[in-house]
Amino acid sequence: MKSFLKRIIFHIIRVKMWKCRIKRYKKWKIISYLKKDLRNNQTVEKIEIVDFLTHNPWSVFPYNFIKKYNRKDTIVYTDNDCGMKYVLQDNKKLYFKNNWKNKKVQKYYNSLLIEQDVDSPHRYEYSDFHVQKGDIVVDVGVAEGNFALSIIEEAKRVYLFEVDENWIDALKMTFAPWKEKVIIVNKYVSDTNNNNCIRLDDFFKGEQINFLKADVEGAELQLLKGAKIILSTQKSMKIAICTYHKQNDVENLNQMLMSYDFHTEFSKGYMIFLHDKTLAPPYLRKGLIRATKY
Repeated sequence: MKSFLKRIIFHIIRVKMWKCRIKRYKKWKIISYLKKDLRNNQTVEKIEIVDFLTHNPWSVFPYNFIKKYNRKDTIVYTDNDCGMKYVLQDNKKLYFKNNWKNKKVQKYYNSLLIEQDVDSPHRYEYSDFHVQKGDIVVDVGVAEGNFALSIIEEAKRVYLFEVDENWIDALKMTFAPWKEKVIIVNKYVSDTNNNNCIRLDDFFKGEQINFLKADVEGAELQLLKGAKIILSTQKSMKIAICTYHKQNDVENLNQMLMSYDFHTEFSKGYMIFLHDKTLAPPYLRKGLIRATKY
């Protein structure tokens, strides 16, 4: 029995060591590429990224602003009625999955704070690009709902598209104080209709949408293809859509939005989407597009 346990422990250690070596190699490969690229395309921004990667653990957000955040600073509360964990975001309760422990909530919420920092490439709202009083807001790929919660007071109505049942339970708790203006839709959003998916064109059928936020793990192009009527007929609309999941999303999504007469701009900075197993040069990807039609 002891011999068996020793073999298991030894195997676990070897796997962890191998993963560390792979991560170090990937980091070295990215830094080497970026340094070579700097010889031909030197910018202050890219110099900053190379310097960060050289002197810090690698990160999806290769910038010093992430150091402002420490998960231990997040206070986690427990709802005595339902047993679910929550944090206070702008004095509003943001709930998490029912089986999550305090440390997991702290780590996850810390990543949200980093993601929506004013200097983050993943920040949805910026300067004069934001949800306005009385807007109809559509949030696709809601997860915990931090974005929707941040704009809930301004919005007239909010549609939350999410398919994870555990997140849906948390969303119902988070948005209970505003349940009269929040609609939770348990479907994927795509360019087809079936039992699991729906096109935005078919769901809204001409209804006004003022602000669309989309973070759908690489299915952003399909989402837009299923919203062609909305994109072509809406006279005033803002879209914040993620572009970092796939290598060519920046070009594909930008071209499509511009073809519908949207004015587009990219969020500042870059992301290195380490979770993409096909991550390839140039490695740096824009976080999202902010598109506006007046």
